[in-house]
Amino acid sequence: MFKDALRELVEKVDGGLASLLMDSSGIALESYAKEGAPFDIDTIGVEFSVVIGAIKRASEMLEAGEAREMAVATEKMITLIRMVGDSYFLALTMAPDGNFGKGRYMMRLSAPKLATELL
Repeated sequence: MFKDALRELVEKVDGGLASLLMDSSGIALESYAKEGAPFDIDTIGVEFSVVIGAIKRASEMLEAGEAREMAVATEKMITLIRMVGDSYFLALTMAPDGNFGKGRYMMRLSAPKLATELL
């Protein structure tokens, strides 16, 4: 059910490597990775789930509203994260030279569709 949406997200973004839908406790509902992707998207999701929790708490304490989107750019990858409802997130990992803007755009389109399927 979610696999097709995750595959489409990766394939439509230049430099896309992998994507996943995960709950905030670090349990993956579904993931997709291109053949030969250099990183394990499930491990990335588990590690970032801790960071996401901290960011959500910080934004609440600052009364800044809900955290909706995060990006982590490193030397070897870019990971975009978009919240899907209150307890799930969508992550897209791409090459450092990937199309960051299109990745954000495609995630903004995908998240509401995935949220509908979660209900």
